[in-house]
Amino acid sequence: MKPTRAALVLAAGALAPALLLSTPSFAATPAAAPASASASAPVDSDTENAVAIARILADPASGRAVKREADKALDGTPADRVAFLATGYAKAQDEDNRVAIAKILFANPATGKAVKREANKALDGTPADRAAFLKTGLRLAQAEDDRVDVARILGRPGISDALRAAAEKALNGTPEELRYFLTVGQYQV
Repeated sequence: MKPTRAALVLAAGALAPALLLSTPSFAATPAAAPASASASAPVDSDTENAVAIARILADPASGRAVKREADKALDGTPADRVAFLATGYAKAQDEDNRVAIAKILFANPATGKAVKREANKALDGTPADRAAFLKTGLRLAQAEDDRVDVARILGRPGISDALRAAAEKALNGTPEELRYFLTVGQYQV
């Protein structure tokens, strides 16, 4: 981090509470909840924009593209910070989502058909489709693949009664119970 940016981030972090608490809305109604801008909405104050970007950088969920673009915005002009918060953050997040989906597709050769199908749909879709896939779609597609794997176990000849009971219980359970059965449970019976 460049010294000027580090100083800006430290100053922004130190001034933000004082700026926020000294506004008339806080002084007049201390019990009222403040109207806060989202992490990606620029405000009029460059200091507040810098603080918002610093929070994005501090978020452990921020990916490489988001961090790269946030660093550029902090090193840049006030207009760069506004542009990052207005559109750059969303674009960088989508880039990170594309990379995450590509890793899901290609990092594990045993990735199932449902996960591949849904991941490819997400890559061909919109940024919202990619975010939805990573938030819930992956879990549901993995559950579909897990159900197929559990059904294959049930179709094996000579399966024990205990394994059959555990597999049937997993099939009627949640996606997490399916995953647990396949990774741990089937080996414990």
